[in-house]
Amino acid sequence: MDRVWNVRHGCVVVLDVGKTLAKLTMWSPERRLIERRDYRNKLVMSDGYPALDVGGIETWLAETLQAFTRLGDIAAIVPVGHGAAACLIDDDGLCLAPLDYEAEPPSDVRMRHQSLRDPFLLTGSPLLPSGLNLAVQLLWLETIVPDKACRGRIVTWPQYWAWRLCGVAATEVTSLGCHTDLWLPDDGRPSPMAVSQGWAERLAPLHQAGDVFGPVTEEWHDRCALPHDCVVLCGLHDSNAALLAMRGYPEVGGRECTILSTGTWFIAMRSVAADAEVDLAALRENRDCLVNVDVSGRPVPSARFMGGREVELIEEVGTCPVALEDMKYELVRSGEIMIKSGTFVLPTFQKGVGPFPRNVGRWNRQKTVRSARQTCNGGALSRIDGECFARFVRVQGNCGHRRALCRRSGFYASAGGAAPQSANLHFRCEQLSGIRYAAADRFRTSTTRRAYARGTP
Repeated sequence: MDRVWNVRHGCVVVLDVGKTLAKLTMWSPERRLIERRDYRNKLVMSDGYPALDVGGIETWLAETLQAFTRLGDIAAIVPVGHGAAACLIDDDGLCLAPLDYEAEPPSDVRMRHQSLRDPFLLTGSPLLPSGLNLAVQLLWLETIVPDKACRGRIVTWPQYWAWRLCGVAATEVTSLGCHTDLWLPDDGRPSPMAVSQGWAERLAPLHQAGDVFGPVTEEWHDRCALPHDCVVLCGLHDSNAALLAMRGYPEVGGRECTILSTGTWFIAMRSVAADAEVDLAALRENRDCLVNVDVSGRPVPSARFMGGREVELIEEVGTCPVALEDMKYELVRSGEIMIKSGTFVLPTFQKGVGPFPRNVGRWNRQKTVRSARQTCNGGALSRIDGECFARFVRVQGNCGHRRALCRRSGFYASAGGAAPQSANLHFRCEQLSGIRYAAADRFRTSTTRRAYARGTP
């Protein structure tokens, strides 16, 4: 495999397979967005369990790639995806599709998982509900389809798509280190649980996110008219992709800062300086704090909640998109009315996750019109964001108060597209809620392409 790759000779396609949406974007050599297509993922049954929509995503991917080839010369494909899925593959193809991580495992599987898992201080992986810990999914599959679950190689979700496109099986550290219970962030190796259960030896070979696996297979060349020399990269975890991209902006550089990646999940990731000491014991496991791992294998203190899902539940709009330009003034007027009337919404409607996992979301007054719900939603999201950021105050040994998230360390938001209304979330949080993310007194705001940077006044 050649890890020296020049992109100037053609376009790059990014496949982003989230929980709610799969997205395909095409970028010119000058980094200009040429086209974007979305696919709303479906819940399917596979081998008697609720699974991710592998077949539907692949059919849509093939059709969309074929359409993209008519827009320009595709030189490379980069897969990214969420961190709560893995596939089992063998020489004949896919053995088992990934479980839907929102499915609730049986109590005996849950109890067995709790008895086997390693301490949070070792893995940085909190005990999460449903199947959000990948170890739960693997244990559950072993009870549902033991003959299939105990054979084949384990590939993480983004790398499954790399394997499907080019035939190279791999795992990658940003996906292995994402609340799986399978990885030790400080040591850079599989966890004792992964070893004892026999999963570590079945993990596909570990590669770096930027590794070039080689050209697409003849199947995909014939199926989509892709060039023979179109290469596939290893890829990485979606929120880590946002972290990596934000570190490339001059406003960030090597500074200490907090990155907010948005989509189905809102994930706050603390990018610390190379020589900074990190006290992971300060993270609150029971408030959805965790340790991610960046592309270089370094631990990344993180906190999160299901912001995109919270949007849908509060606004009750399903998949209906919101036209920002058509509604922004109405939203501001609604905000003024809500403030004067004292109407607000308390988090969280999505139960079991985030900094308020046991809270029951509710309105303090009777629910109002759609624009008012959207206005209150922006305030609710910013309050939860702020609580996530507050989790980092004691993570760094030299930060004893909220200056960890303000003045000398900026806050940056990277907009995702998993929630139908995600394109409007930053507007709401900025214009309607006072921008209280970082608990600073004043902010200097500059727009950098699709990112919002907050630095020192």
